[in-house]
Amino acid sequence: MAISISPSSIKFLFFSFSVVVLVGLVSASRFDDLFQPNWALDHFIYEGEELKLKLDNYSGAGFASKSKYMFGKTTIQIKLVEGDSAGTVTAFYMSSEGPNHNEFDFEFLGNTTGEPYLVQTNIYVNGVGNREQRLNLWFDPTKDFHSYSVLWNQRQVVFLVDETPIRVFTNKEKQGVAFPKDQAMGVYSSIWNADDWATQGGRVKTDWTHAPFVASYKGFDINACECPISVATDENAKRCSASDRGYWWDHPVMSELNLHQSHQLMWVRANHLVYDYCTDTSRFPVTPLECDHH
Repeated sequence: MAISISPSSIKFLFFSFSVVVLVGLVSASRFDDLFQPNWALDHFIYEGEELKLKLDNYSGAGFASKSKYMFGKTTIQIKLVEGDSAGTVTAFYMSSEGPNHNEFDFEFLGNTTGEPYLVQTNIYVNGVGNREQRLNLWFDPTKDFHSYSVLWNQRQVVFLVDETPIRVFTNKEKQGVAFPKDQAMGVYSSIWNADDWATQGGRVKTDWTHAPFVASYKGFDINACECPISVATDENAKRCSASDRGYWWDHPVMSELNLHQSHQLMWVRANHLVYDYCTDTSRFPVTPLECDHH
């Protein structure tokens, strides 16, 4: 599935991501149109347009997109677990399959009541991850729904929170850095127990007396190039970036952040970033190649 937009309207529609979210919310689909449960169906709760996943000491739960995609944007609105969420992780991510998979992760790390959630992002390219960044948010993500998005094209991967970019992974293939651009990816979300590492490095465990832990979802939107699973990935890549098809994500204006978005990203990094693998010299005595001007 892909949007067709006339060239004359590109600059207006994509001057900022705030416009894109308005378009996306209008066209957002029901859960059943795009996704299906892929484990613990009995831990799903449907309330109109809203879906809730619950975690208890028996199981978490997760869902997956019915199709796979190559380039575009996917957005889900999530209200995270209220109160004591220590030890829990709610994940929203895109991933291909196999040992050399590509993956873009949002992982929301629960905390004790009154302490802020941490948002961990990670990127896998050809099966290699270890690119974690962590930040706190400028709002309480448990009190209302907020949108979380991944924008992906041949030039960059952008993680967004309420259309504010919080991380950019730029294509630096010319510098010898692998970039994810040849594997179709599914869209997934799950809630699960990770008290061996999620909260204060695993020092704070999940308190099951507070179960069930519930994450709520709505506003499911995938605006991307759908890839038939039976088609080889190299053919998918060609089809989903064909210059003659006019895909919006291939337009030059989408190849980098605009000035306003760049300032937003700088503000996020200055005020909310709490960990960046690029500056972790204990893990990486030699700075990873992609971290130059990261």
